[in-house]
Amino acid sequence: MPPSTTKSLRIAVLADSDTRWKWGALTADRIAPDPSMEAGPRGGAQVGLALDGFLLRGRATPTARQLEEVGVRADSLREVTAVEFLRAMAETSYDIVVLALVGGGVQAMLHGLKRVWEGRGQRPVVVTGYVGVVYEKLADGLLLRHGADLVLANSRQDAERFRAVYEGVGADSSSVTEVALPFLGGAAYEGAHDPSAKQGRRPYTVVFAVQPSVPDNRRDRVYLLERLVGHARLHPEREVLLKLRSRPGEHTTHIEELPYQKLIQRLDPPANFRLVYGNMGEVLDRTDLLVTISSTAALESLHRGIPTVVLTDLGVREVLGNHHFVGSGCLASWDQLDEGHRPVPDEEWVARQGVVADGTYAHAFDGARERIAKLLASPERPPLTPYYTPVTAPGYLPGILARHHLGPDGTPLPGAPAHDKEPGPVRQIVRRAARGAYRHGVQRVAPVIRRMGEL
Repeated sequence: MPPSTTKSLRIAVLADSDTRWKWGALTADRIAPDPSMEAGPRGGAQVGLALDGFLLRGRATPTARQLEEVGVRADSLREVTAVEFLRAMAETSYDIVVLALVGGGVQAMLHGLKRVWEGRGQRPVVVTGYVGVVYEKLADGLLLRHGADLVLANSRQDAERFRAVYEGVGADSSSVTEVALPFLGGAAYEGAHDPSAKQGRRPYTVVFAVQPSVPDNRRDRVYLLERLVGHARLHPEREVLLKLRSRPGEHTTHIEELPYQKLIQRLDPPANFRLVYGNMGEVLDRTDLLVTISSTAALESLHRGIPTVVLTDLGVREVLGNHHFVGSGCLASWDQLDEGHRPVPDEEWVARQGVVADGTYAHAFDGARERIAKLLASPERPPLTPYYTPVTAPGYLPGILARHHLGPDGTPLPGAPAHDKEPGPVRQIVRRAARGAYRHGVQRVAPVIRRMGEL
């Protein structure tokens, strides 16, 4: 079936976690081209958009609560295996497919889609990219994403790095397209409120945005909580918030073995200290100082002009990701914050990250929309051509594809999960039980085994 020829675009987004669903759905909205090529009110497309969401079944498949918190709506949303998704792409016509997955997942889908679209001249345009800061596995992640029509780079700096990697291995770099993070925005920061002002004005608010996987040990996490609680005690006039990504038992993009909400129970925090969940943008609406190790929330905060600190207490190290912020002017320690330090970001650094709230953000996706419009207008699009093939990576690619039950040529392997019908009630119960058992093993059993091994 050829792609739709009506003004309304049909887009499919495949995501494997709540964070990537948010990125994929918002990206779909912003990259959808409209006939006049003019940005809409949010920088998104004005053309009618039909969005179908697919959640890849796995350890991080978001819960209903997580999806509600993300706040992104789709015309349809269902959970699928990789093979089920490929079948849907073979049977249903789409204009654009957004792959919001880890690198291995993207690579598997590129090979699978190449197979199911064989002989189809006007196949959908395939788009992929990164949810936030790219601070590790740059070459690995990029080469696993190679083959998509557009590989989105969230900043000028990323676009330069991405092209350098592709060109360095002799791969086509024309797919790299500079955009920005799709979830930036919100009201600009207007300055701190005076805690001694008239009744009804909110107090100065400090927010620590946690990350599921950084740091990855109990000692460092307890240290950060102790410093945060200590800051709250030192400044009783301030409101100090611990912004959490997920509730115990839920997973995000990364596994969280040591949830902060469990560690905080032993610290007896003061009354001006609170745990908060919810949409990050809504939390930033009341933030006067954003503190983090290396969360993408720092970029959201900088975009609004909110004072932002990337902590150095645990060192400036690649494993923490805070090395990405070298030169930003945002690096500081809790000692400095306790003494009243307010960071001043470096304007040139911030500009290279694509988070300058100077009006240019509204046009950050123009280039991507133009490229997609040209591809959609083309009478024929060539087959997907990933860099990794059974010839270039015979010892690497088959394992990646096999994890998604695909053979070296992108066809389903014998014994792949049934994909000819929707799961029945019993199958759904078994899946939920299996996922719950996995999460229990990650969060309860695995840490105990590790501690026993250290005795």
